[in-house]
Amino acid sequence: MTSLHFAVVGAGTAGIATAILLAKRNIQVTLFEKAPTLDPVGAGLLLQPAGLAVFEHLGILDDALKLGARVNGLEGRLPNQQLLVNSHYHQVGAEYYGLGMHRSSLCHVLASKAQSYPDLIHWQMDADIQSYSESKHEIRVKGLISGQTYEGGFDGLIIANGARSTLRPQAWVKVDQAYPWGAKWTIVPECLALDPEILHQFHQGSKLMLGILPTGAIPSQPEQRLSSIFWSMPTPLLDHFLRRSQDRVQWLNHIADQWPEVATWLANVIHQPNEHGLMQSRQWLSAQYRDVVMSKFGQARVAVIGDAAHAMSPQLGQGANMALLDAWALSQSIDFSRRHEQIDWSKLWQHYHQQRGSSTRFYQFLSRLITPLYQSDLWWAGGLRDLSFGWMYKVPYFRKEMALTVSGLKSGMFTQMQYQDIARSDRHDLST
Repeated sequence: MTSLHFAVVGAGTAGIATAILLAKRNIQVTLFEKAPTLDPVGAGLLLQPAGLAVFEHLGILDDALKLGARVNGLEGRLPNQQLLVNSHYHQVGAEYYGLGMHRSSLCHVLASKAQSYPDLIHWQMDADIQSYSESKHEIRVKGLISGQTYEGGFDGLIIANGARSTLRPQAWVKVDQAYPWGAKWTIVPECLALDPEILHQFHQGSKLMLGILPTGAIPSQPEQRLSSIFWSMPTPLLDHFLRRSQDRVQWLNHIADQWPEVATWLANVIHQPNEHGLMQSRQWLSAQYRDVVMSKFGQARVAVIGDAAHAMSPQLGQGANMALLDAWALSQSIDFSRRHEQIDWSKLWQHYHQQRGSSTRFYQFLSRLITPLYQSDLWWAGGLRDLSFGWMYKVPYFRKEMALTVSGLKSGMFTQMQYQDIARSDRHDLST
């Protein structure tokens, strides 16, 4: 009997993780990636316990730990040195922690695992998939590969090509808009001036936010530990950040007025020697975000996962974790609906939406609710945040719920997923 064959469009976190999980089930996968090489660009990210549970399920957690940086909690500090946010994973369970990772390291760990299935995962780089058509027995994808016209037939299509996807069905999209605020970021040697196992944030009202994230190392330089620096800004101002030398001085002085020890460290790391030994400013890149809400994530032979399905503000730090959970839930739903190399698609999507619908709605709602408290021009937002968060962290129930939310394990307002339920090995791993 012919094996199932899926097309996965997008070789990011969601796409590669899904390819691995399908290959573990002896399902053929063609992975289409628009870039000519796997060379991810981006700042560090934080894998929460939910994402680490998927890594354990995939069998790559130990590899990730070698390159990542353990993060025990999140602390957000106000100018008066009061802790606005004081959330630690041990408030959920003593065994929980986060992992800061460079995007290239995350891609390396996932891609290395995917390459261990050479007979099942087929890579198509420089592939621009532009459209698809569906019939009763197959789905056909069309586009260009290395500039040449391409068309191929598959049993299913998984769209995982990011927040700006033009391939996802527009009829399913309820919201697709850019956030008015973004961030500048750069990567520097590890910050030892502050606790290197904490994600540090610094807040003044809702207009100023600085973040310092332990980021681990990259595969080519595993001995050099790194940190990522984030500076929140309105999107129209991103291109003007630190363009003049006096801008740098004013920026550092402003930070020094609030958090002098941070400004001293920044002054030492945001310049670096070039190949001639002369000091030059580090490159700051821009990050822009979208808000994407969909009425459904799958129907018939088409799925939409990762940021293509539910992009949101990075304020809760859930992007990569939700992508990994999507991949895990999709594999579980395939197990639930698959019989003798045939899939009951209506059964699959009913199961998948039960797995991911409530959790995704919860995190999107909360992200939309709290983001203006951290990134907006609203004069009252910062004061309201400082007052309400200061009160909530004094109540043990709310303190635990906030840590559980950050962990990525909430499946709804009053429900949660269990780490071990996600992390346990596949009972239906047909590749071994």
